[in-house]
Amino acid sequence: MVTTSYPRPPLRLTRRGRAVVLAFFVGTSTIASAFLLSTASRADQPAQGPAATVIVQPHDTLWSIATRTAPRRDPYAAVADLKKINHIDGYVVHPGQTLQLPRD
Repeated sequence: MVTTSYPRPPLRLTRRGRAVVLAFFVGTSTIASAFLLSTASRADQPAQGPAATVIVQPHDTLWSIATRTAPRRDPYAAVADLKKINHIDGYVVHPGQTLQLPRD
């Protein structure tokens, strides 16, 4: 007995099948875009919660605190921000004093 195998005809979708596939892709893209847009809109919001603080230790200076807490930042700008946020007129800080750190 000899069996001959014929090539299968290509897959054909009915009108209803095409509508289901289209609805699937539209739904998937809608959900993906809604997710991406919601996470992108939250990226512009500033960090929430209490500001980070540091307690001044003996022999600490504004310069040492600025370079320790923001090592990649310009120390002059970091010291200026520390002074502004904490309402410090001079450059003197005292051990035990709590300083707020700038939010970067």
